[in-house]
Amino acid sequence: MLGKKLVTAQKRGETRALCLGLGMVACSMMMYFFIGITIVPFYTKSVWTTETVCKVLKVNIKDKVFCPNSEDSEDKEIFPYPCLQVWVNLTASGQEVMLYQTEDTLERNPKCSYVPDKLENSKEVKARIETIASNFKKYQTFPCYYDPGGTQTNVILSRLYPSKGLLFAFLWPTLMFTGGCLIIVLVKISQYVSVLSAWQ
Repeated sequence: MLGKKLVTAQKRGETRALCLGLGMVACSMMMYFFIGITIVPFYTKSVWTTETVCKVLKVNIKDKVFCPNSEDSEDKEIFPYPCLQVWVNLTASGQEVMLYQTEDTLERNPKCSYVPDKLENSKEVKARIETIASNFKKYQTFPCYYDPGGTQTNVILSRLYPSKGLLFAFLWPTLMFTGGCLIIVLVKISQYVSVLSAWQ
């Protein structure tokens, strides 16, 4: 009687462990799919792939410009902000080009190097842009990214999804997939050993 209870408890434990392993594998596949349709296209679409050194030539803050908070925004969501323009000398080619914060900055407003998030207080936006401008004047040389193919003559300060960020995004689903497969293999080995012991 006790042996039957132990066998039943063992089978339940194996079933739960097997379900856990299969669930981990399924969740990791869903994470792979989500990363593949969200982050990977932005990473492959970016042409600013080569890192170089940029040297600041000019930093200007022009009159306020208007920028929509999103592509499909209405007029009430358009907010004004000072337009910061940073011109740098590209070490790789020696050209004078305009610097943008990220790839998204160029799409939102190609006239300005920095596009702030929508804030209620315009003084905060102005103070932030002035701080960024002073940092560029203070630190004249810094790493930046350019397009080695030449389709984009401008440069960006940082990529939205760098190679390290992409690898880090794939790290967690990979660990979950490996753990799920390991649990399934251990359960199968345990079942095989149990059947072999019972046969002997």
